[in-house]
Amino acid sequence: MDTTQRTEQQRSADRRRRELLEAADRVVLRDGPQASMNAIAAEAGITKPILYRHFGDKGGLYAALAKRHTDALLDSLRAALDAPADRRERVEATLDTYLAAIEARPQVYRFLMHPAEGSQSGDQGGDQGFDVGKHSAPLLRRMGEELATVIEERLDLGPGGQQLARVWGHGIVGMMHAAGDWWLGERPCSRQELVRSLADLLWGRLAAAGDKIGGPGF
Repeated sequence: MDTTQRTEQQRSADRRRRELLEAADRVVLRDGPQASMNAIAAEAGITKPILYRHFGDKGGLYAALAKRHTDALLDSLRAALDAPADRRERVEATLDTYLAAIEARPQVYRFLMHPAEGSQSGDQGGDQGFDVGKHSAPLLRRMGEELATVIEERLDLGPGGQQLARVWGHGIVGMMHAAGDWWLGERPCSRQELVRSLADLLWGRLAAAGDKIGGPGF
């Protein structure tokens, strides 16, 4: 098999994988954590064994969907951090970007962060719900590391700055996740009110830190 043929086969496989993930997205938007492999296969117009061949099992499909949505969210968060505005405005915009994303697609959020809820419905196709810690914690850790990198690149935190940036990155992500999860479930205030309150909590230390010399600025 020549290189051209192998490349075309890879493109075809990648395209088919995207189509299956888009079908899975549609089911997740409708069913949330109760989305089953049977329903996703039916939406894609294939049999479940073909879906298993592409993703292995529901855990593999979950991981692929998680990467797809986390990549998109991180792109949006980076854009908010890079916007031409003062630091306080960009902090608020970043918080709002995260909250707006989970508000716009709550079923996707619940599928990714509360997958164990799906085990309550009982899937006749045999796939089970997830251990929420096993599957959602890596997403939060990835976001924490990404934010830590941004903080380290942009802020002068003095001696021990790398470790402090990781503390801040994971702490901010944990705060956003916990507050956002509570807010999405109870809606005790507007999104704007929550953004302002969270920004107030963060602002003192963020306001005091100087930009790193030669960095892109924060």
